[in-house]
Amino acid sequence: MGNLLNLLSDRPVNPKYDVFLDFENAKPTESEQIVHGQVAEVLKRAREIEEKLKCYQGAGEPIRQAISNPKSEDLQMNAWQVVCPLVAQLKEFYEYSLQLERVLVLLLDALTTSDMTPVQHLEMQQALVKQFAEILHFTLTFDDLKMTIPSIQNDFSYYRRTMTRIQIERDGSEISDAGVSTEMANRMSLFYASPTPMLKTLSDVTSKFVTEHGDLQFENTTECLGTMATLCKLMVENPEYRERLGSEQSQLFCLRVMVGVIILYDHVHPAGAFARKAAVDVRSSIKVLKDHPHQSNVEGLLNALRYSTKHLNDEATSKEIKARLNQT
Repeated sequence: MGNLLNLLSDRPVNPKYDVFLDFENAKPTESEQIVHGQVAEVLKRAREIEEKLKCYQGAGEPIRQAISNPKSEDLQMNAWQVVCPLVAQLKEFYEYSLQLERVLVLLLDALTTSDMTPVQHLEMQQALVKQFAEILHFTLTFDDLKMTIPSIQNDFSYYRRTMTRIQIERDGSEISDAGVSTEMANRMSLFYASPTPMLKTLSDVTSKFVTEHGDLQFENTTECLGTMATLCKLMVENPEYRERLGSEQSQLFCLRVMVGVIILYDHVHPAGAFARKAAVDVRSSIKVLKDHPHQSNVEGLLNALRYSTKHLNDEATSKEIKARLNQT
């Protein structure tokens, strides 16, 4: 997915930043090797996690049977035996989010903390930028899928209720049928309560990162995020760049990254992404999504902007932007 990217330090576009960022073939430089290797170790499981989530069937019928027949020990046991492997899988997804947390901090640190400007980081550390984009792409893909599987919440709620009952019957002893302790279950419950749990995880981590690293780090990080959002928009918006992208899959990759970066920016910057002077052009980003020929492929991205951003409903947010985004 070799792309000619106009990287800009501020709007309007500054033509002197004319950089070829090769998402498909970018290789780590010597200085990127250590971080790149650690991130790659985590990212290599992204497709596996995504496929497991796609195949998640849920325990709806066994749970309904068990609830409808509370005195049937056989039905209670069957529902428990069906739901435990599913909860073990949900635990796996949650633990993967913790791994993404860890490597995202590594990437943020590498891409924003040095004597280089944010634009120079994006130009000189293309392999790490690619990994950052891949994390965002996976995150939104995962959350899109999760929002179409209501049985996740139902299964986990049933598991917690049953676990509590069994613990009472065992005088408070922990159970390990799904390898989930009470403490782990509490943390998982908070994770899956969010409509976009992976994106919330990344937003929280990014906010914490800039809070802990002071004003200079805040400026570098928000400028980096703003620049990435703009360049991804340009890749799909500009006919020449869109032709270079080629397939619709590559265009969707850019759109997912664009939305992910906008949301991160909105959570990190006090004024948010919808402010008039924000480093991201939300209005034209929404237009790019709305103009996509296959709306079913981007509806999840529009929902992410509607429900995962922090400042959309602020009084300062343009009524036009609110109306445009909420228009179906």
